[in-house]
Amino acid sequence: MHERNSVAELAEALKKELDRYSPGEKLPSSRALVERFRVSPVTVSRAIAALASEGLVTTRPGAGAFRTAPHSAPVRLGDTSWQQVALSVESAAEAVPRSVDASGVLSTLAEPPPGVIELSGGYLHPSLQPERALAAALGRAGRRPGAWGRPPIEGVTELRAWFAREIGGPAGTVAASEVLITAGGQSALTAALRALAPPGAPVLVESPTYPGMLAAARASGLRPVPVPADARGVRTDLLAEAFHTSGARVFVCQPLFQNPTGAVLADDRRPEVIRAAREAGAFVIEDDFARRLAHEDAPPLPPTLAADDPDGIVVHVCSLTKATSPSLRVGALAARGPVLERLRAIQVVDSFFVPRPLQEAALELVGSPAWTRHRRTTAAELRVRREALLTALHRELPGVSVGFVPPGGFHVWARLPDGTDDAALSAAALRAGVAVASGGPYHPAESVAPHLRLSFAAAAGTAELAEGVSRLRTAFGTAYSG
Repeated sequence: MHERNSVAELAEALKKELDRYSPGEKLPSSRALVERFRVSPVTVSRAIAALASEGLVTTRPGAGAFRTAPHSAPVRLGDTSWQQVALSVESAAEAVPRSVDASGVLSTLAEPPPGVIELSGGYLHPSLQPERALAAALGRAGRRPGAWGRPPIEGVTELRAWFAREIGGPAGTVAASEVLITAGGQSALTAALRALAPPGAPVLVESPTYPGMLAAARASGLRPVPVPADARGVRTDLLAEAFHTSGARVFVCQPLFQNPTGAVLADDRRPEVIRAAREAGAFVIEDDFARRLAHEDAPPLPPTLAADDPDGIVVHVCSLTKATSPSLRVGALAARGPVLERLRAIQVVDSFFVPRPLQEAALELVGSPAWTRHRRTTAAELRVRREALLTALHRELPGVSVGFVPPGGFHVWARLPDGTDDAALSAAALRAGVAVASGGPYHPAESVAPHLRLSFAAAAGTAELAEGVSRLRTAFGTAYSG
């Protein structure tokens, strides 16, 4: 009884003295406390333990007791329910929605939980990214005279010239003065949509297509109108009719390694796209996101649509991000005619300019021998991973078919058996430890068949791809309703 009272009294005395010590400061040693308060070592030990149980001190074996940082005051919870009214009230004339469904984008941007294999990602796995080359390029860029100054609004001149050569090809049909540097491809795509179509207007899109583009269009108040696509790209026999019936003045397409199908626009359809747009008095936004992701066994790539368009029908969008790192957000817009000034104005209002050190780092990267080596290594590795994924699908899930094997890009568009709920399968797959992208968000309207988009670039390697498909097979049994 006497011992318990002594422990309580000592603990209370020490508690009153804690304000003398700063957070993290060491309290007197056990020997000093024994001598000062004339109690036993056991009493001191139990008193310190009592303070530790209240979170007032921390003990470190062999080092002693230390005052902990004071607990911060609990966050005051207010009543935010009023926002439900404020965010939902719209005027009759309001054309641009204030809420955006970003679920299709977030599913490919968000990192999966630990232990989950990523077959949904839209970027290279870190082992495929040129991290050493990027670090070296950034270091060299940071030491350039004027690298931290204000860049030209349109972008660093040398970088605009590099993109112009990439877009215009050997014939040099695109000039540096027709290029604007942007903060990645998504920023360029959003600027183009806003520049070319007023809120409430229809915009023609491939079906299926990239969810990020659909989200950007809807966030700008535009109405995506689907034009069916197949393994040869957009159905040009339906494109002209879609322009006529919808009244659209913009068509967005990905002619090379389309997301999600991987299709390459057929040679005979390329002039038909331009002709249909010209007759409708419309623009074509060419999203050339994957040109630098050709596989080792890819045939020679076709030129950009912009390279064959002297009349300014095509507004070209491209980026370095997909081929390098998610954080190298450097891209380009190319256009000619009055629309270029409108694009420039939107860019200035939205973001002023792309930070100069990032532009200089991009220029250092693409001008170094490491860039060619990276392109060659990535092309070989993507082919190997593509084949590994297809082999695993054939072995583990013979009922799942891939109608077109893309010679470039990150992914395959996998057709599921009729009756499969692709959203339910995606959820079941995540529970089984593999992240996949369900096909629904890739359709601007109703989907005609269940699909998954399976990425082979975000996984750690071929063994992880095989394990991911094995986990998908496990999930399939719980989600397949056919």
